[in-house]
Amino acid sequence: MTEEAQMYDKIGPEKIVRFYDAKSGLKGYLIIDNTRRGPAKGGVRLRPDVDELEVFRLARAMTLKCAMADLPFGGGKSGIIADPKKLSKKQKKTLLVAYGRAIKHLAPSEYVSAPDMNTAEQEMAWIVEGNGSKKCVTGKPRRLGGIPHELGSTGFGVYHSTLVALKYLKKDVKQITFAVEGFGNVGEFAAKYLCEAGAKLVAVSDSNGVLVCPEGIDFSRLQKIKKKKGSVTAYGKGKILEGNAILDVRCDVLITAAIKDLVRLEDASRLYFSLIVEGSNIPMSHATEELLHRKGILVIPDFVANAGGVISSYVEYKGGTIKDMWRMVEQKVVKNTKLVLSRKGRCPRCVADAIALKRVNGYS
Repeated sequence: MTEEAQMYDKIGPEKIVRFYDAKSGLKGYLIIDNTRRGPAKGGVRLRPDVDELEVFRLARAMTLKCAMADLPFGGGKSGIIADPKKLSKKQKKTLLVAYGRAIKHLAPSEYVSAPDMNTAEQEMAWIVEGNGSKKCVTGKPRRLGGIPHELGSTGFGVYHSTLVALKYLKKDVKQITFAVEGFGNVGEFAAKYLCEAGAKLVAVSDSNGVLVCPEGIDFSRLQKIKKKKGSVTAYGKGKILEGNAILDVRCDVLITAAIKDLVRLEDASRLYFSLIVEGSNIPMSHATEELLHRKGILVIPDFVANAGGVISSYVEYKGGTIKDMWRMVEQKVVKNTKLVLSRKGRCPRCVADAIALKRVNGYS
């Protein structure tokens, strides 16, 4: 059965919307996967190669993520087909305002947007401008009543999920080495918190390449260089590698925090990590996770580890504070990571899927 055929099951998708606006150049997809628990929640991804199947996979991950976090949201996702590197600020605003207008008949009644790849609080403000309702998005600027994702809620949750997994493996965070794939909002904050806890960062990547530094990477220096020069490859020490060479790094933990399908079945023999924590969405297939489980590599699923963003969104949605957000992210991510790991000997993905699906079906 093809992946396209597997898009349709008892859970969803409920609606597939293809939008196009010739005047603004807006083109893309909105998939509302399931609304049994509440309005579909999911980010707006802005990439030149985003397609309908990817948006569906992300929407399904959101259905499971919201259920796993026990939030009154369903799952959805949007994908806008555009290259952010080729857009001026004015062009980007035009696209996002048009997007907000295009989904007005569905948001916020059935779908609530949020930041995702290449979108942040400013883009959420433009969506509000086009849509007319502040409730149509979360992760918006504070001036609009938002709790910006730029505060690092997702990375904060990934960090806490990693701590739980390390304890499960009987590893001391102060004694481990780790690598981070992607140094955007998720990867940067996950790295920050792990370094502050005493772990050693030995490799990090972004769209320009992979920095490998076995003696350890100074996080503060890396953060400043990335901000000033635009890439981790400008660090000035260590080796610079290309492509997905971060999979070949020999260290204890890999945090995925960027692209989909980073790890494929054929990559299993390359990996020397004891633990992979999925800070990014759909970084590998379920079959790959099950193979890694058989190889003895512990993988914490995306919708368990990276739920911090949607938990933050929920706090914003119900009018909570930033302090409330930090507390709820830690509590829920820790609780659910422990729950998934409590079924010893079973693949964490299988356990998490079963729990989340049961919660979805319990709200029919």
